Amino acid sequence: MAYDNGGVNDGRPIAPSRQLEPKGNVLVLGNSGVGKSTLINAVIGEDVAKTSFGTRGTTGELAIYASPSVPFRVIDSIGFEPSPIASLRAVHAVRKWSRMSAKEGSENTRINVIWFCVDGTAAKLFPDTIRNLTNAVRMWKSVPIIAVVTKSYSQPDRERNIAMVREAFHGTHIERNLRAIVPVVAQTYVINDTAFAAPEGIADLIDATMQAMPEGLRGGAHDLQHFKLTRKRVLAQGLIGACVAAGATVGAVPIPIADSLILSPLELAELNGLARLYGIDKDEDAKRLFDEVVQVGTAGVVAHSAISAIKAIPGIDLAASVINAIVAASIIAALGEGAVAMFEEIYSGKRSVHDLGWARHLMEEQFGEGFIGKVNGITVAAQAGGKDMRQMIVDLVKAAFLQRGK
Repeated sequence: MAYDNGGVNDGRPIAPSRQLEPKGNVLVLGNSGVGKSTLINAVIGEDVAKTSFGTRGTTGELAIYASPSVPFRVIDSIGFEPSPIASLRAVHAVRKWSRMSAKEGSENTRINVIWFCVDGTAAKLFPDTIRNLTNAVRMWKSVPIIAVVTKSYSQPDRERNIAMVREAFHGTHIERNLRAIVPVVAQTYVINDTAFAAPEGIADLIDATMQAMPEGLRGGAHDLQHFKLTRKRVLAQGLIGACVAAGATVGAVPIPIADSLILSPLELAELNGLARLYGIDKDEDAKRLFDEVVQVGTAGVVAHSAISAIKAIPGIDLAASVINAIVAASIIAALGEGAVAMFEEIYSGKRSVHDLGWARHLMEEQFGEGFIGKVNGITVAAQAGGKDMRQMIVDLVKAAFLQRGK
């Protein structure tokens, strides 16, 4: 018996798969360790429920994820392994699913698109992996394949990755099914204290997937835009959170943060990462927009006011390094949240990169009295202390500032 109520399994049996909600199904294939779970979380959401419709005997080999807010289901398979016998488990599970979905009345379980995940840090895509893919999808001679290059952290990597995939598919039986090659960074990758590889390519993957779907399963343009914006917002929260943690670390310097330029590289890294996530081009207009934002959120200017306000709070007895860390992390959080609000408006077409006055006003609001009030509240809470002061500061700052996307 199958279960499905839009992604939340509450234990109530329903009729066979013909009564499932008509959505497209995306099958995810690839080697173990390639990052399939991280990719699914980035596209579908970490809190999505696992459903249980499917064929008996595939438990442990296939997992099906669905959510009312997502325009397609995702069917995750176990990874291909170096051992041929282990890889056969994945191949057999997929082929069993394909035989089941070919039966009359199983239209809503048929595979519509395949994501073939490739590790972007690998130097080569080996023939065994392509052979496993070909064997697994043998029954689906015309199902579109999208090669998803995970962990594709830089432009040179992406160019090399795309060439690697094209070479691996060249001359194979499934080459004609390859519809797109999409490099992605599914979650923020921390390089060092002030450098990050921001999430990227997820919206491109969603677009490519919906384009490859049968016309009746593509959904409305408005709903798709809303879905992509929601996913960007969640990914942006992850990036800002990583930057807040870095701000708490680099901000705890011996000299007052108000007299230091130590946050500038981190501020720029955060802005650039968020801009890439929202597809804000780095042309001259975008640079001028960034200048407006940075001028308002410059650490020295904001920090003087914040530190003065903290010193005016009765009973505060925190080390200068702790106060610096609170102020630095708060500046990074407010800057990130302001940038997300600004980039969402531009991404949605409601504003333009030319609206410099509006951008400046928005950022000034971020660093006004509300900012000082939040910093004061964080400081009072931090006064209670704890075993890990840095982590406490990070948690307090994220709770105070990171509201969007909740």
